[in-house]
Formats: sequence, C-alpha cells, structure tokens
Amino acid sequence: TQGTDVLAGVTFSIESGQVVGLLGKNGAGKTTLLRIAMGMIDAQQGSVQVFDLDPRVQPIEVKSRVGYVSEEQILPLYLRVDQVIALHKGIFPTWDDELARSVIDRFSIPGRQKIKTLSKGQARQVALLCAVAHRPELLILDEPAGGLDPAARREFLETSIQLLNETGTTILFSSHYMSDVERLADRIVMLHDGQVLIDTELDDLRENYSLALIQPDRQISRGQLLSLDSCLGVRQRADGLHAVFEMEPDRVEELLSQQLGLAEAHCTRIALEEMFIELAGGQS
Repeated sequence: TQGTDVLAGVTFSIESGQVVGLLGKNGAGKTTLLRIAMGMIDAQQGSVQVFDLDPRVQPIEVKSRVGYVSEEQILPLYLRVDQVIALHKGIFPTWDDELARSVIDRFSIPGRQKIKTLSKGQARQVALLCAVAHRPELLILDEPAGGLDPAARREFLETSIQLLNETGTTILFSSHYMSDVERLADRIVMLHDGQVLIDTELDDLRENYSLALIQPDRQISRGQLLSLDSCLGVRQRADGLHAVFEMEPDRVEELLSQQLGLAEAHCTRIALEEMFIELAGGQS
C-alpha cells in the first residue's frame, strides 16, 4: 500500500547567523526534515542543500561543519565520557579544547563515568558538548531538551545559544515548548500536514497575527472564514469559532465587517503558544 508523504512541498531557506524554531505537532514532519538535512535519509523528491552541498552526496564535508543533538540520540553506552569526547575530538579538526573545557566545567560533567551510568540530562549535556565544541557553522537540535525538567531544559538551550552566538553559528531547533522558542528564536517555521504553514520573524508574528472570536449566534460558517484572505485556520470551540489571521486586529475587524457583515467581531493579538494550539486544531 502507498503511504502518506510526511513532507510535501516544503520550501524554506535559512540565512547565516539566524536562530530558527521549527514547530509542528507530532507527525508534522519536523524530525524527517532535520534528518534529511543531516543526510540520514533521502528525500523521495526535491533537494536539500547545506552550505550549497548535498548532504547525501558529500556527507563528510557537511557533517564536519554541522553539530547535531536529538532527543533519541544514543551515545556509546560502555564508553566513558572522556572517551566519547576524545572520539569526537579526533573526528573534527576544528575542535576547540578551551570551549570543551568550559562546557565540562559549566555542567560539571563527570569525565570518568560511563555513559550508561549518567542521568538523561547528563547524557544530553555530553551530546551537546560533542555537538558544539568543534564550533559548527550550523547546529541542528531536534527536540534536544525533551524529557528534561524545566530548569535543565532552560540551561541546556540557553547554553547552546550562548556558546555559539559569539561566532555567528546558525541554529535550527525543534521544540514543543513555546516558551523556549519565544526566548531563543529569531524566526519560526511552522509545519502542518507536511507543508510550511507559517514562516515569519518572531517580532513580525507578535505584531501582525491575530485571533478573531466569532460567537455561535452570528451564523458564520468555518468555510466562510477559511475563504477569507489571510485566514490561516479556524477551530470550532464551545464559545464559538476561533480564527487565526495573518493580519493586524484592526484590519481583521474591517475585513470581517466588509466581507461577512460582522460589525463587532472580537479580535486580539495572539501569543505563539495560543497560535500553535489554534492552528494545530484549526486546519481545513
């Protein structure tokens, strides 16, 4: 039987030095996209270029310039931490001993312990060290702080950004935690059903996206709202229809009044987490 495409027509590029948050509910294609970018799997159609290179054709050239951490990443369990670090140091000619030492000191990483004896948070810290100590030009983080407690998660992600911001490293990270994305990202790319639904600077999102609440007694259908320009999604809730627009609230009110005769629609700016919830459940 033919399966469903995980990604279908996803197109976007990332400029050097950007910190981009990749959003989408489970199954939206985030991990698939990042694995294609790393050269771990092939895309059935289309192409991916990292530094103008094909990660499947030139994997060594690409991976030598990329750092990667994922929630599912497994380090060699029976090696000691210092052995894992030495292994990575031998792979990357740009390895920075001083940076590696600063991460070890910051996290108090126990160099003589075997990986299998570490907590989940400690193992993720070792993975981060190995990903950043060669000062990659691109750091890819796939739910890197998943499963960590809030304090450890914040420390992990803020350390990632802090360590690499000074050198202008580009960072692409996926996270279910909207507070992390708002704190760290310059730009968001939101996937839905394998396609890019939103691609915008975070500052623009705060200014130019709105939520309209249409009360049930207004006799307006979901389809009518979805047919309007700049309507990204509509969700049926107990208090009425919730519609997300790529437009300022005042302009949305004008649009609803002119197109649907709604003179008193309630429109407000929308926070990132609220937008994610509304859009994940409000697609046609």
